[in-house]
Amino acid sequence: MKLRKQVTVCGGAIFCVAVFSLYLMLDRVQHDPARRQNGGNFPRSQISVLQNRIEQLEQLLEENHQIISHIKDSVMELTDTGAVSPSGHLPFRSANGSWVLPFDGRPSFVAVKSQDCQVAVDNHGQSDLQMLDVYSLLKFDNLDGGVWKQGFDITYEPEEWDKEPLQVFVVPHSHNDPGWIKTFDKYFLEQTQHILNNMVLKLGEDPRRRFIWSEISYFSKWWEGADKQKREVTRKLVKSGQLEIVTGGWVMTDEANAHYFAMLDQLIEGHQWLETNLGVKPQSGWAIDPFGHSATMAYLLKKANLTSMLIQRVHYSIKKHFASTRSLEFMWRQSWDKSSDSDIFCHMMPFYSYDVPHTCGPDPKVCCQFDFKRLPGGRVNCPWKVPPKAVVEANVEERANLLLDQYRKKSKLFRSKVLLVPLGDDFRYDMALEWDQQFSNYQRLFDYMNAHPQMHVKAQFGTLSEYFSAVYKAGGVAQGARPADFPVLSGDFFAYADREDHYWTGYFTSRPFYKSLDRVLESHLRGAEILYSLALGHARHAAMEGRYPVADYALLVDARRTVALFQHHDAITGTAKENVVVDYGARLLRSLIGLKRVIINAAHFLVMKNKEFYRFYQTEPFLETDDRRATQDSLPQKTLIELDSTGPRYLVLYNPVEQERLCAVSVLVNTAHVRVLTEDGQTLPVQVSAQWASPIQMSSEVFKATFMARLPALGLAVFHLYNMADSPMTLRSDTLLRLPGAGVSARAVDPLPVRSQQADPQPFFITTQSLTLGFSGTTGLLESIRLKDDPQEVKVQMHFLVYGTRPSKDKSGAYLFLPDGTAKPYVQKEPPVVRVEEGPLFSEVVSHFQHFQQTVRIHNVPGADGLSVELSTAVDIRDQTNKELAMRLVTDIQSGDVFHTDLNGFQMQARRQFLKLPLQANFYPMPSQALIQDSQHRLSLHSAQALGVASLESGQLEVILDRRLMQDDNRGLGQGLKDNKKTVNRFRLLLERRDTGNAVRTERERDGAPAFPSLLGHLTGAVLNHEVLALPVLPKKRGVPQLQTFCPLREPLPCDFHLVNLRSEDPNSPSPYTAMILHRKGMDCSLESPSLGFNCSTTQGQLGVSGLLRGLDLQLLQPVSLTLMHSAPPLANDSSVSLNPMELSAFKLKLR
Repeated sequence: MKLRKQVTVCGGAIFCVAVFSLYLMLDRVQHDPARRQNGGNFPRSQISVLQNRIEQLEQLLEENHQIISHIKDSVMELTDTGAVSPSGHLPFRSANGSWVLPFDGRPSFVAVKSQDCQVAVDNHGQSDLQMLDVYSLLKFDNLDGGVWKQGFDITYEPEEWDKEPLQVFVVPHSHNDPGWIKTFDKYFLEQTQHILNNMVLKLGEDPRRRFIWSEISYFSKWWEGADKQKREVTRKLVKSGQLEIVTGGWVMTDEANAHYFAMLDQLIEGHQWLETNLGVKPQSGWAIDPFGHSATMAYLLKKANLTSMLIQRVHYSIKKHFASTRSLEFMWRQSWDKSSDSDIFCHMMPFYSYDVPHTCGPDPKVCCQFDFKRLPGGRVNCPWKVPPKAVVEANVEERANLLLDQYRKKSKLFRSKVLLVPLGDDFRYDMALEWDQQFSNYQRLFDYMNAHPQMHVKAQFGTLSEYFSAVYKAGGVAQGARPADFPVLSGDFFAYADREDHYWTGYFTSRPFYKSLDRVLESHLRGAEILYSLALGHARHAAMEGRYPVADYALLVDARRTVALFQHHDAITGTAKENVVVDYGARLLRSLIGLKRVIINAAHFLVMKNKEFYRFYQTEPFLETDDRRATQDSLPQKTLIELDSTGPRYLVLYNPVEQERLCAVSVLVNTAHVRVLTEDGQTLPVQVSAQWASPIQMSSEVFKATFMARLPALGLAVFHLYNMADSPMTLRSDTLLRLPGAGVSARAVDPLPVRSQQADPQPFFITTQSLTLGFSGTTGLLESIRLKDDPQEVKVQMHFLVYGTRPSKDKSGAYLFLPDGTAKPYVQKEPPVVRVEEGPLFSEVVSHFQHFQQTVRIHNVPGADGLSVELSTAVDIRDQTNKELAMRLVTDIQSGDVFHTDLNGFQMQARRQFLKLPLQANFYPMPSQALIQDSQHRLSLHSAQALGVASLESGQLEVILDRRLMQDDNRGLGQGLKDNKKTVNRFRLLLERRDTGNAVRTERERDGAPAFPSLLGHLTGAVLNHEVLALPVLPKKRGVPQLQTFCPLREPLPCDFHLVNLRSEDPNSPSPYTAMILHRKGMDCSLESPSLGFNCSTTQGQLGVSGLLRGLDLQLLQPVSLTLMHSAPPLANDSSVSLNPMELSAFKLKLR
């Protein structure tokens, strides 16, 4: 054995000498004076010879690297019996049965300054209208209001406008859904392009005409096909103020299910397109169709430097209350804001809809007569049986007075004598005739009104910003400032009901498969943006831009626009036609494949130890992707890493989180004999477990290898996987099948043992160093959680329930949740097969029911990854009829009627269970988490996909997992939800102890004070939503060049900072920059903070940017608005930036 080792080492040394000699030969060739006599111009034949020799040298070097790898294998075999872990001892079982693992033993600390938690302690800013209080106040009695059925009778005195005439701004608009009944492309082809073509033509006919446009996804597509003349006319219309771009997002985003990363990204994509092509900066927000409104959107618009905004779909009882108190215009303030910095002026439309019958005033029968598209002879008419009349000299006085009466009544609901009257509907103005009908008839009415001073009105076409400017002017304040005596509001506008008890709470869950796929794509987009920006920066630094595939930028743009499109309020909501959903799904999958390519290309460059050996081949990727999806509606299949005895397979792990991560990583391999080494050759503990082909059948060809990895923040780590004889660090999972009957048996696959027993009702437990979970012996479902060092277990019982729908005419559909009463327990004839798997790195319990498979897993890892419970629910209800499956957690936490849900993954909003409201009204959107708490404990449920959530009794949390509904709910879709997929919903359940002595805070929380996640809560959400990507290096014939871990950060970010994005501009632009978007999270420090597994400190919001990125020079640091359109003066490159708690900020960087 000793001789073998000596021979191998000597062989390697001789080979190295040979390679070095070849280097010297080449060097002489390059420096031969005879070859340089022509000023360095080599003959082509000699250049060709030189290139061949360089390629031979590269091949020899790669072969050398392979020999070195074999030497390492030999040494490993020689030291096989003494394989050790980084800390020098082996895994062992403690007295309580939990495994104790060796790990690197690096000490970690948490140093959070008390000032950095102050946001959760302070009394928050005062507002005149707190939406939770408004809910408590209202009766929700739905009394008949007369012509304004959901309101009240409005009266006025004719002389009220004598001193100050009424100013009326009629705002023509066309609401274009980027997909709903038709696909995006079909809508564009058949309607949208004609609207925009007509706009250019018809606005030019009269400078008094106005039009507003919102959806940049459509506008950009039209612009691509528009000729030079159309583009020039459009720019003039924008410059003259006839055409206003409102909001300017890629879409009019949903505000319930969308995550703030995507809401912001679609806004950036729209704003950057506008700046590049039109040179325009939007001023006003326009959101007439999202089904409820979030305070997060108000904050994003404010930080993008918009001054005003408009909303429409708000519960009819709230509209009535606000109208009666003239509070329909208000300053919308964030609930956590102690100052007025987040305030934005908001206008709430008062009536049922944004169509013409519901916008001129309270009586739709009258207003419909002023929708001139509905003139007799057209395809659209008035349901109230009184058609419009063309305005002529003989009837103009009567028509003008009738319309003015509606204007005056509507104006009585507002505090200023300035009135907004939208004029439009879905896909309006697609025919030239409608432009003529609307604009000509209204101009005659305006001319008559304005020519008769006794009417005390000034009426005109206007844009949205012209209206807001007039309001500010009337109030004597600057743009965006609060007019005197206008109220301040905090809170949000969920849940929305448009009539009776028809609550739009079903769409919080509809089509959960695509809600989940959306979040996977968002995580990949963020990860790809960051890695691409870092790789490009390092390529520039090394003067290797020409060799890096900068063309990957086109894949990033495609993915940005796909994610943006899917935030549309009929896409992520699950409320489009089936064929439109397929179109969205195909786009999502195409972009996901593109992003995986961007990630593996960037990772390839960044892990190369010697960048000179970097070669990019389009057809020969260096890395494989972590998983694959066969079709847009199929679940991902993890990549199988095939190991053999010829040498190692290399694995690159990408951590997209901005903190160091100590976690358990699972990969699929083709052997149960697997060894995992770190980059520097240290053997890691590995838990080998079965891949299950069915509830009781193991696969004999695929195995799961789980190992513990410490990964650098935002970085890439390299590991070596070997197929070789077991070491003491390779351990098998211990598997027990709890079977419902004696006739069922399981067969083990060598060398993985499996035991089976007949299920009994006695509870059973799995345990780690941090947690002990109790389970029902019958169902295998979770029953309790006990924290380390806590003598008392907390009841956390998991139940599955089923809602039906009403027997009456109105039934649940894609939008509405109209249940047939309280949920009934889910039952099946046979008890489930329950699999219990235990091991040193993870333990899990899997319960196989007919319509779902529930997996509960805990990781035995020090730090954040081991402190929460991983839940995975695979749901398949395709054989059900009008059923909705719910998961309910029943605990002994005394939460009363208060719980908290997140708004868009950005902030938490207090909720209250109201018995005066129907069951469906008590459901809220849960894009990323919900929590309940009392003075002792907090239980938070973190979600990797948006779903509907409620707390229907004290101590409960309930989530709707999927909905299958056979009929339309009469909101225009014309279909039910019958295209269900097998869907995996992923969660993390976090139980935390609260510090005692919080009685005052607990009382404030019951009154609806905002809640903030703990530091551990934030990390739990981050690790759930940004999974580690395992990227195997593809085997190379000539060996794999040397790889090394990539650590992009010189120092970790403060642990209350989140890097939202590192977004590159087009690398072909004249001065390419990178946008860095940061969020400083609000934290609650009243919860016990266990070790997180890494060093964590806070800095009172200070961050030094110049020293942040290792190996890159900072050449520009410039604060910008959130969508990068408005710039402040650049800071000195060595400056620190400062963020307040909860603040989002953006900076332009130039990196080399």
